[in-house]
Order: sequence, then structure tokens, then C-alpha cells
Amino acid sequence: MSVLDPHRRALEALDARGRLRRLQPRAGADFASNDYLGLANSDLLRDAARAALDRGVGTGAGASRLLRGNDPEHAALEAEAAQVFGTQAALYLANGFTANMALFSSLPRQGDLILHDALIHASAHDGMRLGPATTQAFAHNDADAAETALRTWRAAGGDGRVWIAIEALYSMDGDFAPIDEFVALADRHDAMLVVDEAHATGLYGPDGRGLSHPFASRENVVSLHTCGKALGSSGALICGAEPLIDTLINRARGFIYSTAPAPLNAAITRAALGTLVADDPRRMAALQLGGVARSEAARLCGTQPGNSQIIPVIIGDDKRCMRIAQTMQEAGFDVRGIRPPTVPRGTARLRISVTPHVDAATITAMFETLANALQAEAA
Repeated sequence: MSVLDPHRRALEALDARGRLRRLQPRAGADFASNDYLGLANSDLLRDAARAALDRGVGTGAGASRLLRGNDPEHAALEAEAAQVFGTQAALYLANGFTANMALFSSLPRQGDLILHDALIHASAHDGMRLGPATTQAFAHNDADAAETALRTWRAAGGDGRVWIAIEALYSMDGDFAPIDEFVALADRHDAMLVVDEAHATGLYGPDGRGLSHPFASRENVVSLHTCGKALGSSGALICGAEPLIDTLINRARGFIYSTAPAPLNAAITRAALGTLVADDPRRMAALQLGGVARSEAARLCGTQPGNSQIIPVIIGDDKRCMRIAQTMQEAGFDVRGIRPPTVPRGTARLRISVTPHVDAATITAMFETLANALQAEAA
């Protein structure tokens, strides 16, 4: 008996259920990435990288920010991000997962309650598990359910701070949070509101600055903007009031004990932020493509997508979902299947993401192929 047998059996069980994950190369028309503005391989960011290297910006930080890793590019990015996103301060971390882990493990305190949307990111869940606060889910996008849970907790003796955690745009359903309702809820109950803007930054809100931007200057609002999606670089920015950012610097283990992001990445991200200040035509073009995709999804596949660039096609069964995804890939369309536990059980789906890497004709061809694949599976 091998010491690896338990792992082999677990992998075989996943495979039997249609849930075994495998790495596969990029191939075909892009309907899978989060490069929503097409910046990741753009001349704009390549030129920014060359210019940064020419002026001596380093490719590595060499240490954590609290040792010798604190580079002027980090500070410049954070100052510019605070200005762009309308907050007192910002903190740059390696990626969105690390940022959510840092935020939820460090800011809510013992005796606090984190009320979170049932469909919030996995990284938020992991951060909450590391922190001392009590946690409770509420029904997706239901501010009334969140308020009922809050009142029930108070009635049972809960007297700490309440933190309400939502996403501006949900990555697997493509729907928007009713931000106004959650801001009003936080105000009524002297609560904090945390808004993960990962899939909204760059596209939505004033100049693509996020849907929470109108409220970003409030002391009780914290926003998270990832840099590796629409901004085309890497890392993540937690934006909020200065005491909260200082708390993260002092308490967030993922920040304190991690080598800082490369100064070069910070410099590239600064260039990407500039597209949110400029009247960048990429945003309008991306939004228009999203509209084409939603229209074709409804016309050809009978789906009822929301109003974003993310279009889920619910299949249900895990294995069937992956068969259809493979059919699409073999036809030259990079459409990926998403299975539990990333999405709730029984809701395996194709997650179609619309980026400038495709044009309207390719979108129509993809949905025509998908309609045929769905019909063939149903036969």
C-alpha cells in the first residue's frame, strides 16, 4: 500500500463524479478569461513595463513591505488608487485572494458579526475562517434577509460591529448587487459594508471606478479592486478609511509575512489605472460586446442573462456540463465548465465571459455552436 493511495482514491472519486480539475492550455476564441478590457496583452501595458524597466524599476521587491520591500512604486500606486477610487487610503497586495484573506481575517474583531452574501467569493470564506468574528450567510442579493439576520443577532445579545460583505458583480451568475440597499442597511445599523469590486472594476460605476464609488468616501465602506481582471496586470487594492488600511498593515498576516508584489507590477498597474481616468474607448466597446452576447444568448439559446459581461448557461449535471464544454472547445471556442463547489450543487454551468478578444461575428458563431451542442445533449 502506497502512502499516496488516499490521494489517488480521492482523485478517482472526483473523476467519477465529473469534478476532477485539470490544467489545460489556452486555445480557441476567448470566452473564459477575465481580461474584460483587453489590457493584459496590450501595447499600453507593454509600453508601461518597458518605460518602468528603463527608469530602473525592479522586477522583484526582495522582502516584505515592512522590511526592505517597500518600493516608491508601491506608494505611488496606493496614492493614485486612493484618488481614483475615492478613498482616504489604499493598500496593494499580491492578488485578490490574499486581499480578501487579509481583509476578513484582520478587520472584523472578536464579538463582531460578518453577514455575507451566500454567493460571495471563496477567498472571503477563507478569510472569515481565519478571523475571530462570527459569520452568517444571507440569501443572495437580499438586503431584507440580511437585515432580518442582523436584527435577530442583536436580539440574541450580539453587541459588536456588524460587517456586511457583498460583491458588486457576482462572477458566476453575472448579476449586480443592489448597492444602494446595502449602503442604506449599513447606515441604519451603524454597520460596515465591504464591497468586492473584482468583476466590476474597469467596466462599471463612474469611469469604471466600481459600483460602490459613489459611497467610497464614507468611513463605513471598504472596497476591493483586483488588478488582474479588467486592469490587465496583477495584484489587488483594498481601499478605505486610513485607520482601516493602517490596521491591515499592522494585523494582516498575508501582508506582514509576504514578500511584496514586484515594483514592476505596481508600475504597470498605475498605467492601467490611468485608463479609468481617461475617456478610454475600450470600456464602451467592451460594454457593447456584452450587449451583443446577451442578445445572442437569448435569441439562440433561450437564456435570460443579466446585464453584465458574464453570462452563465446553467446545465445542472456536472458530467453533462463538461461534455458540452469539451464540444465547444473542440469547435474552437474556449468555453469552460464550472462545477461545485465553485457553484451550488446541481447548478453546474458554462461561464461565458465576454472580452474584446472576440468580435460580434465570433460571439454569434459561438452561441450557434452552443445551441446545437445543447440540442444534441438533450436528444
